[in-house]
Amino acid sequence: MAVAPTIDSLIEKSSELRGGRPVIAGTGTTVRAVAGLYKLGLGAEEIGTQLPHLELAQIYAALTYYHLNVSEIEADIDADSEENLKRLTNAV
Repeated sequence: MAVAPTIDSLIEKSSELRGGRPVIAGTGTTVRAVAGLYKLGLGAEEIGTQLPHLELAQIYAALTYYHLNVSEIEADIDADSEENLKRLTNAV
C-alpha cells in the first residue's frame, strides 16, 4: 500500500540547509522564495512557470507552510532586508 506524501514530508527544516530556513524537500528552494513570488501576486501555477523544477504539490506545500507560519517567514524576510539595507548604507 502506497503512502501519500504529507506536508511534513514535503517541507524540511535543518540547520544544515539554507541556514535553517524551511525548504522544499529534495530541492534547495526555500519557502520564502515561493512566498516572495506569491506576495508579488503570482498564483501557484504562475509560480510553477518561474520555478519549473517544482511540482505543483510542492508549491502548494510551501504556500501552506507560509500561511501556517507567516510570522516566521516574514521575520526572516524582514531580517534579510534590514541586513541588505545596512550593507548598502555602509557601502556608500
